[in-house]
Amino acid sequence: MDNAKFERRYWIHTVTPLHVGTGRGVGYIDLPIAREKVTNWPCIPGSAVKGVVADHFGATEKKREHDDLALVAFGRANDSSTIEANSTAGSLVFTDARIVCLPIRSFYGTFAWVTSPFCLERLKRDTGLAVPSVAVKSAIVTDKTRLVRDGTKLYLEDLDLDCTKSKEADGCAELIAGAVFADRPDWQAIFRERLAIVSDDIFTFLCEAGTEVSAHIRIDEESGVVAQKALWYEEALPVETLLAGTVWCDRVYRNKEDAKGADGDLTKEKLLENFCSRPLELQIGGKASTGKGQVRCLFESR
Repeated sequence: MDNAKFERRYWIHTVTPLHVGTGRGVGYIDLPIAREKVTNWPCIPGSAVKGVVADHFGATEKKREHDDLALVAFGRANDSSTIEANSTAGSLVFTDARIVCLPIRSFYGTFAWVTSPFCLERLKRDTGLAVPSVAVKSAIVTDKTRLVRDGTKLYLEDLDLDCTKSKEADGCAELIAGAVFADRPDWQAIFRERLAIVSDDIFTFLCEAGTEVSAHIRIDEESGVVAQKALWYEEALPVETLLAGTVWCDRVYRNKEDAKGADGDLTKEKLLENFCSRPLELQIGGKASTGKGQVRCLFESR
């Protein structure tokens, strides 16, 4: 059996606010976003990413009955109309998309793409991006930053942080900008000017306080005013958020019924090349009809 594992790094860049929820919240936010249990940092479940990629390619259950490539890549649910189990696991495995940079309002430079040392170390471990290790007491910025002016203070939201310029920050900005904005040199420059690396504790605070929270109401059609008990608060990841994950294929799943002599054509490399090689414009999460959840999904070899 061939146990070779073929994998690619993927990036999610939010173009509009993104809400991937977890149901009703227990705090003042009625509809919170998905977060990791341990860090409480925002994330997008891998199942959500895999689902919208499949939808982008039109890999519906009906299409998978006639399309070997879509069936092997995304699998098939068990047919409830038959007693015999005929479900098939998907061969493409998507990890959760984890936060890399959170956009935070800045007094100078409009906003900053904020990350932290642990966030970068985890990015290096999980996706193989060779970002340099950094040590941060409060905050560091790049040499050509727009976030600091005539001093050593970085103002993010209501925080004023002591900061210094760092070559390590330059190295991180170069690698991330080159991956996310590979075909846009102008946006690479914008990213390098706005990257800030803060301590892990400060980053955790910003992940809790720096997301977008908006109030929503429902209008009563007869009275024309707000319906009773129809006010709720909804959380979303803001525009320009960057997340990253990994997609891999280490085994081509096919059951005997579907194996019709085309096995040799359905290789791991072909599955990744067909579905995870070019940039995709996707809609992830809720509120699609109001423009929410528009993202750029980018793939690159590790």
